[in-house]
Amino acid sequence: MRQMMIVLLEFYPSWLALPREERREHAAGLQEIINKYRSSTTVRFFDAEALPGKEFTDFVVCETEDIKQYHYMWEEIRDSETYTKGYMKIKDVIMGLENAFQSYEQEALHMHSE
Repeated sequence: MRQMMIVLLEFYPSWLALPREERREHAAGLQEIINKYRSSTTVRFFDAEALPGKEFTDFVVCETEDIKQYHYMWEEIRDSETYTKGYMKIKDVIMGLENAFQSYEQEALHMHSE
């Protein structure tokens, strides 16, 4: 079953204080981690700071059918300098299952889809 996670992030002023070149280096390191999991997890980044985001500056939309690989990706991100040096923090995760009610009807109730 396909799962979607919306990961709310907050990048702190310490991130913005870095020269843009250094931010790009950190971003490239994060992208390397994400690329390792590209076969199991799709990741899209969105900037929300200039919009009505409350308590977060950015969000990431992740989709996967392999929750373990998704979790491993975030473990690596949490071990990265961008996270460990306090430039960013995961504020919240919103998770959902695609068409879960249909799966329930088909698998648990043995109803056929129309």
